[in-house]
Amino acid sequence: MQRRIAAALGADPEDAAAVAAAAPLIVITTTGDRVQDRRLLEIGGKGMFTKEIEEALLDGRIDCAIHSLKDMPALLRDGLCIAAIPEREDPRDAFLSHKAERLEDLPRGAVLGTASLRRQAQAMHRRPDLDVQMLRGNVDTRLAKLEAGDADAILLAYAGLKRLGLGHLPQSLIDPVECPPAPGQGALAIETRIGDCDAAWLQAIRHMPTTVAVAAERGALTALEGSCKTAIGAHAWFEGAHLKLIVEALAPDGHVRFRHAGEADLTELADAEASARALGISLGEAVRDEAGDQIAI
Repeated sequence: MQRRIAAALGADPEDAAAVAAAAPLIVITTTGDRVQDRRLLEIGGKGMFTKEIEEALLDGRIDCAIHSLKDMPALLRDGLCIAAIPEREDPRDAFLSHKAERLEDLPRGAVLGTASLRRQAQAMHRRPDLDVQMLRGNVDTRLAKLEAGDADAILLAYAGLKRLGLGHLPQSLIDPVECPPAPGQGALAIETRIGDCDAAWLQAIRHMPTTVAVAAERGALTALEGSCKTAIGAHAWFEGAHLKLIVEALAPDGHVRFRHAGEADLTELADAEASARALGISLGEAVRDEAGDQIAI
């Protein structure tokens, strides 16, 4: 992404020195990165992956922030905006194991490692016999725990594996309609101060089909007041000019699941992003109204 930004600013993306000069990289370690022994819901939710970075944006130490969109809360801090979303990587969850090809093939009582409440709930909905254990850490840490036998299988975002050159590792991929991923999964978000949102270099990076699809997913997230305390999945995709969306929410132990699907014809609509968001809000509200308090921890 650093090279993409540098190119949009006029630098040669193949010239490392020019890239570093045009878009110098500043690494900020967040609370979510540092605290690895507890679930996010125990330390403040998704905002723990963005708080320190957004503070650096607001006080001018950095000019833009790159986030995994699935880790961003539904509501942004005042003064900030998601200014650009590049083309999305594969949004599916990946199943990794040395004992089975698919989640359905795991032996009864097998240990499944994940730090995601959504993945926990979806897995237990399909396999209530599984022993789901909290597994946090970066990709290398989680893979090492799988190798060490701490879990019989783990679930990870396929996009993250592909970006690390590890896309060959999964035994299988999870159907995103049957088990919708986190809203925005597979997409990166460039966050800026509101005054910079329409800069020319940001417009050059935006990928409108991705922007529209994730607008629908994050609309559902907003309607469901999504956080790390709620197991929410949403998946939007295009079939021609039709945007289709599936939204679901589950009880933490997976014993109940609520799903609604819909679509929008975006052929004639000038503001496709707003229409997609409205679709997401509508379906999210339908799930919320049906589920009531059955999906909250």
